[in-house]
Amino acid sequence: MSSTDNQLVIKMPEVEKSNLPNFVKDNAVRTIPIEDIGIVILDNKQITISQNLISQLLNNNAAIITCDDYKMPVGLLLPLEGNSIQSERFRDQIESSLPLKKQLWQQTVQAKIMHQEVVLKSVLQEEQKNMIIWANSVRSGDPDNYEARAAAYYWSNLFPKIPNFTRNRNGVPPNNLLNYGYALLRAIIARALVGSGMLPTLGIHHRNRYNAYCLADDIMEPYRPFVDKKILEIISKSKDYTLITHEIKVELLKLATEDVIINGQKSPLQVAATITTASLYKCFSGELKKIVYPDI
Repeated sequence: MSSTDNQLVIKMPEVEKSNLPNFVKDNAVRTIPIEDIGIVILDNKQITISQNLISQLLNNNAAIITCDDYKMPVGLLLPLEGNSIQSERFRDQIESSLPLKKQLWQQTVQAKIMHQEVVLKSVLQEEQKNMIIWANSVRSGDPDNYEARAAAYYWSNLFPKIPNFTRNRNGVPPNNLLNYGYALLRAIIARALVGSGMLPTLGIHHRNRYNAYCLADDIMEPYRPFVDKKILEIISKSKDYTLITHEIKVELLKLATEDVIINGQKSPLQVAATITTASLYKCFSGELKKIVYPDI
């Protein structure tokens, strides 16, 4: 992959080196405006990408994901500068108080549990009153750990046709789909955080000296049920989801552009993510008291 005139250019070396007619070779070349790209996934070891293209993608605040031998995301490349007043925003984020962080985590957990309830309701065909009660019972900082309580109930009921299903990165399918979907979601949220001038490393709840994306892991929590909902749709249509096929990847990638409701209006999920992260910064700066999350 390379770039020409602000376009991402995709060429197939085997086609270029073949004896096929020139018009066939020309038709095999794909171009995409770089300004329209939010995420690039490199999932084949034979892909080559030019330094100029990487630079242009990052200057356009795109995220670049690299994959391992099993085509699962393992790396994320983000721009260093995503906002014109970045140092000021870093300072507001770093100096935010512990009580504020606890309140923001309370809001985040409440939104996550309420979204999980909606997804579970669609599966079990009835309102999950316990989830609603737990969401409303979350206190500042979630000292009672309602997030874990809700998660245990949620995962034990989300896939009723899969006996004794547990959420585990190395567990039985559709854990593989969940891993892939969450990796994409993490990239979307991290990209939005950088674009809003914040450090994805400094979380409001998650703390891990080896994790460069603690804040992304915090803010993506209420967005996870959107991934779960998409995977339920994939499972209902697919006879075999033990492998992440090209078709399944295409469906999961649609998450970024699927409409969600935020602030009472429809927006693509990746745009909603920028609205969420922009509101988070306003909480750090004292302009708002509540993070804006989408409805599911």
